[in-house]
Amino acid sequence: MVRKQIFIPLLFFVTTIHGLFAQQDAQYTQYMYNTLSVNPAYAGSRGQLTFAGLYRSQWVGLDGAPETFTLNLHSPIRNSRLGYGVSIVNDNIGDGVVQETYLDAVMSYTIDVSMDAKLSFGLKVGGNMLSLDFNKLRNFDQEVVAQNNIDNRFNPNFGLGVYYHTDKFYAGLSAPNVLESEYFDNDNSDGSVNFLSAERINFYLITGYVFDVSPDLKFKPALLTKAVSGAPLQLDLSASFLFADKFSFGAAYRWDAAVSGLVGFQLTEQLMVGLAYDRETTELGGTQFNDGSFEIFLRWELLKRFQRTVSPRFF
Repeated sequence: MVRKQIFIPLLFFVTTIHGLFAQQDAQYTQYMYNTLSVNPAYAGSRGQLTFAGLYRSQWVGLDGAPETFTLNLHSPIRNSRLGYGVSIVNDNIGDGVVQETYLDAVMSYTIDVSMDAKLSFGLKVGGNMLSLDFNKLRNFDQEVVAQNNIDNRFNPNFGLGVYYHTDKFYAGLSAPNVLESEYFDNDNSDGSVNFLSAERINFYLITGYVFDVSPDLKFKPALLTKAVSGAPLQLDLSASFLFADKFSFGAAYRWDAAVSGLVGFQLTEQLMVGLAYDRETTELGGTQFNDGSFEIFLRWELLKRFQRTVSPRFF
């Protein structure tokens, strides 16, 4: 139990005091249903007012393990090519040692490439608030770590994206946070600068295609690639089936990191619920203190006012 309680705070502390802490955007297993969080050009692409919420608990069983809450709302603007939305993402690491919240307004502009293909350009404007509470971080001797706290430090930012889709295919390229921010403590006695956290640009490439296996069964392979300076390339591969436009199930693989299972339920024409479970394939996944990671996703939509689709779109 002692090892379990100190693992995450110790991991963060060791990373912090050894120089630059390169921070990445939150990761999602159900990214295919949470696209607005990674690409602002997705705003309004579903043709109706859409609300989505996602909760992710990572490394269940480790006290202080990361938790992520995501809320977003987006819609097209009637009789125009514009879409709009808002996105809120909150990361909590170490039971309050690190709290980071992203607040963003999103706008998109869509052009018709052909009769059934659309190309959208997106802009996200907002920023993030970071808090580091070192009073909650203790070492093996239960001594308070001597560092100056960061309290709700706000940094403005903006993001860009492009998104292409038909009824069967989609592809997008984006950088949700373009400005790089560095948080540091320069109160060292020798006058040196000690970096506590540095945010780098995360580049996302997403794509997927829906195959009609039969009138009641659809198959969708999907890909997400995330690249950030100072970290390995992240590659997420998934394969999902949709049965009778009501029930979806599939599996995913995060390269050299985790395997996942996914299920989704279209409860009504307006309401969908999704669940995902990850099991680490790294050494961390083999410990008795890590029971994997899980996500729960909820999407609520108003019925289309501009045009009605025969069945729900699978992305």
